[in-house]
Amino acid sequence: MRPLDPRLLRHARQARLYIAVLAALGAAAAGLVIAQAQLLATSIAAAFAGRGGLAGLHGVLLALAAVVAGRALVAWATQAISYRASSAVKSQLRRRLLARAVRLGPRWLAAEGGPGGGPGGAPRGGTAGLAELATEGIDALDGYFAAYLPQLVLAVVVPLAVVVRIALADPLSAAVIALTLPLIPVFGALIGKTTGDRARRRWLALARLAHHFADVVAGLPTLKVFGRAGQQRESIDRVTGEYRRATLGTLRLAFLSSMVLELIATMSVALVATEIGLRLVYGHLDLRTGLLALILAPEAYLPLRRAGTEFHASANGLAAAADAFAVIETPAPAAGGRPAPVPDVIRADGIRVSHPGRPRPAPDGVSLTLARGEITVIAGPSGCGKSTLIDVILGFARPSAGRVLVAGPAGETDLAGIDPEAWRSGIAWAGQDPVLFPGTVESNVRLGCPGAPAAAVEKARTLAAMDEIPLGKRVGEGGRGLSSGQRRRVALARALVSGPGRRPVLLLDEPTAGLDAATEARVIASLRREAAAGRIILVASHRPAVLAAADRVIRIGGASGPPAGAGADAGAGAGRARRAVPA
Repeated sequence: MRPLDPRLLRHARQARLYIAVLAALGAAAAGLVIAQAQLLATSIAAAFAGRGGLAGLHGVLLALAAVVAGRALVAWATQAISYRASSAVKSQLRRRLLARAVRLGPRWLAAEGGPGGGPGGAPRGGTAGLAELATEGIDALDGYFAAYLPQLVLAVVVPLAVVVRIALADPLSAAVIALTLPLIPVFGALIGKTTGDRARRRWLALARLAHHFADVVAGLPTLKVFGRAGQQRESIDRVTGEYRRATLGTLRLAFLSSMVLELIATMSVALVATEIGLRLVYGHLDLRTGLLALILAPEAYLPLRRAGTEFHASANGLAAAADAFAVIETPAPAAGGRPAPVPDVIRADGIRVSHPGRPRPAPDGVSLTLARGEITVIAGPSGCGKSTLIDVILGFARPSAGRVLVAGPAGETDLAGIDPEAWRSGIAWAGQDPVLFPGTVESNVRLGCPGAPAAAVEKARTLAAMDEIPLGKRVGEGGRGLSSGQRRRVALARALVSGPGRRPVLLLDEPTAGLDAATEARVIASLRREAAAGRIILVASHRPAVLAAADRVIRIGGASGPPAGAGADAGAGAGRARRAVPA
């Protein structure tokens, strides 16, 4: 763990200005320290020599008071700048972290592990790990910017200035300080390496605890039904114990290292005081010079000692920042590219996606065509790649083989060459596990189109068959207070509120799961109206009613179906020709 991670300067550019200001304040502090030592040495030597009495020291004492006030002002300014720097850098890091997580997409976020754990830099614990990293993890940088960084700047500026000033007055004392001064950073580095490893383990233990706790809370109703809540409580107790032991180990090491650094500094100052005292006794050094060297000697060691002590306060923040940098530096689909066309047809050709740890790709060589005014359904067993295929069309997953072509008024364009942000802005999507946020039902629906008028929200509510769900109903974390089917309909309304003109492509993953037959029929009728309005609709589902209403059914993953090229059969329920095509 490095004292100053250069990635902070690269990813949090505002830190550069603050570090420059802190360096200037450090130089001012060094100058005031030297001025104070000179004034003290002069006044004490003059008092012992009996020159002028207290009246003659009046000007020196006033100057000394001014220097002390100046040091207090510089210390206050340093703290104020440090906290302002911390706030600005944390805000910038959070924005960059969350922006990169959005660009990487839900499939990356669902990965377990990351630098904290998972492949591609995913934070350990997926969504829970990212939340922990973006909140408490980055908040821990306060200790770095408010305590450690100012001391690090002082540890560079003050000892150098002090040694130079002492060398001008007493080269022997300067040589002793120059020889003993490196002992503090050397021992600090040795201790810091162990501290960094301990802080890293502590941060990973906290991430595991956050992920496990979030999982248990989310599944608590199911655990209670099956009588497994007690065992999970024991598991949380065990993980909490690991975190407690890691924290206490870090604190124990911090206290021991502080004692070691204090001991080294004390012995070094004692060595300087001894040689100064001996030379004063034998008359090889005058009192003023000896006092100047003796007063300045502790000031040379103090910033280094404090920097070593404050390093422990910053270790947790640096460990979390390392995870944040790993996420920010994870390769994502490049921004930019061709403008997204208004699609008339989307054609997937031989899409194959390989997954780490799985022997076979899923989907494996899937081809399909999505056209305006049609509902296309992909069907197949769990794990065959239905959701992955939707992620490919969204641009969140890159196929191992095959490509997606988008046909618009200007011809066909490969999806890989289209600006991903512009492409997704034209897609409305409702996933298999909809995420709802605390607030009202209306606020969750409006996430699909924040500026939508009340009439559009009410229309989306009707299309999603949400008659029994008031828009003003309060929703808890994760949609608490709504049933599984109600949460899916709120997510569907969120996708429908944008309208076909704003988002012509509608991608749905199991939108009718958990709905009764009557409600499902109303939702399917709404999808038929949306298709008739010119939308391209792709649905991943295994529900018979949805399959019957589709214009085109694509069966993947070994699902049974008519052979390729089979003739059209009657589309039950929809009254339209429907083709069942194996991938």
